[in-house]
Amino acid sequence: MPDRPPGPRKDAPTDLPEKVYGRRRGRRLRVYKTDLLETLLPRLAIEPPDKGAHLDPAGLFEQPMRDLWVEIGFGSGEHLAAHAAANPDIGMIGCEPFLNGVANLLEHIDTGGQRNIRILAEDARPLLDALPEASVGRAFVLFPDPWPKPRHHKRRFIGPENLVRLSRVLKDGAELRMASDVMGVAMWMLEHTWLHPDFEWLARTPEDWRSRPDDWPQSRYEQKGVEAGRNPVFLRFRRKARIPG
Repeated sequence: MPDRPPGPRKDAPTDLPEKVYGRRRGRRLRVYKTDLLETLLPRLAIEPPDKGAHLDPAGLFEQPMRDLWVEIGFGSGEHLAAHAAANPDIGMIGCEPFLNGVANLLEHIDTGGQRNIRILAEDARPLLDALPEASVGRAFVLFPDPWPKPRHHKRRFIGPENLVRLSRVLKDGAELRMASDVMGVAMWMLEHTWLHPDFEWLARTPEDWRSRPDDWPQSRYEQKGVEAGRNPVFLRFRRKARIPG
């Protein structure tokens, strides 16, 4: 591969756009899911951190966790719920401003009994800014909104500013996993992350990005896309070791 050009600045952005783009609500929820939003969500919810606040991950869970994983935009929650069930000693934070998706995840938790999930039903960026440096062992950005119009590309989550945030909170050697079934978005995420000097792309053969790893649970969105003939791209990056000093 060619040498990488200089990456984006290391310091975290100081100002956030006020608007969170995308839908906040969908079709009317069933009574069961509405009840979960009123009863279960308050026990699992993380309040959006204020600007400049610091969040201690250890204080979020009932028992000590050996690691912390974060999923940004968890959709209907199948992927996050499956990881939480398979890794009960890892704390999971899911960020999703779409209320119907939050309700779907709550249903998974209610039926599966996972006790290691916490939910931020808002923008993920204040959370990333509040978490300690090198505190996250794995982060996921899976099938994000493609924002296909060129004037909306700046709304895509993966980009220079948010890669700064992810680089700060990820531990040395931690994985950043991304996926999309829109080739333009997949190439966008690949290019921006590959250009960032703190990340190393783990693919060695085309099969590494064409096939979902065995420990990568399938989401309902991905399954529907495959059934419709859309081929997903799976991207795995490693956070490089920090240089002392």
